[in-house]
Amino acid sequence: MIELYYWPTPNGHKITLFLEESGLPYTIKPVDIGKGDQFRPEFLAFSPNNKMPAIIDREPNDLGEPVTVFESGAILRYLADKTGRFGGEGLRGRVEVDQWLAWQIAGQGPMTGQYGHFTVYAPERIEYAIDRYTREVQRLLGVLDRRLQGRAFIAGDDYTIADMAAYPWINPYTKAPLDLEPYPEVRRWHASIAARPATQRAYALTRQVNPNAGKPLTEEERKHLFGR
Repeated sequence: MIELYYWPTPNGHKITLFLEESGLPYTIKPVDIGKGDQFRPEFLAFSPNNKMPAIIDREPNDLGEPVTVFESGAILRYLADKTGRFGGEGLRGRVEVDQWLAWQIAGQGPMTGQYGHFTVYAPERIEYAIDRYTREVQRLLGVLDRRLQGRAFIAGDDYTIADMAAYPWINPYTKAPLDLEPYPEVRRWHASIAARPATQRAYALTRQVNPNAGKPLTEEERKHLFGR
C-alpha cells in the first residue's frame, strides 16, 4: 500500500495521475499546505524540504522496511520502477523519459510556477517579473510543441511519467490563462491526456480533498504558502 501525502496542486496531480493509471493501491493523507501541515515535524521527518507530495511505500519490492520518497520527479521514477510501467522500455527508452522528466522538474514546472506567482498571487504587480516568466513559459511551450511533432506522447508512442509530470503544469492558473493557440501539438497532446479515464479520476480528487479549491487565499494561507 502506498501512502500518498498530497494536496491538489500540479505537483500533487502528477502522482495521482500515475496511481490511477497503474491501479496501484494507495491511500491519501491530506497535507493542507494552506494550514501549514507541510511544516509539521512528523511530515518533515520524511519530507525535509517541507513540500508535498511525498510517499511512504509500506510494501516495497524488496520486502524490507517502508520506503519514503519526496520530490515529485523522484516519486514518479520510484513508482515506475516499482511497477515496471510508464518508465520507458530498455536503456534508450528510460533515458528518453528521464531527460524529459528532468526538463519538467527543472524548467517547465518552476518557470510556470513563477509565472503563476507573479501574475496571480504577488501582493504587488511587478512588470519585469511578469514579462520574464511569461516569455520563459512561452519558450518552454514551444520546446514541448516541437518535441511532440510526429509523436503521440513526449517520449514517443507510449504514455509515460514524462507526460504525467508535464500535463498538470499546462495552463494551471484559471485566473491567468496563457494563449495556447500557437502550440497545436501541445493542445492535441493535452486533450488526449485529459480524456483518459484515469486523468479524470485523478482530478476528481481535488474537490474531495480540498472543497475550497479555487477560492481566494486567506491571509493565513498566504503566510504559510509564501512566508508572509
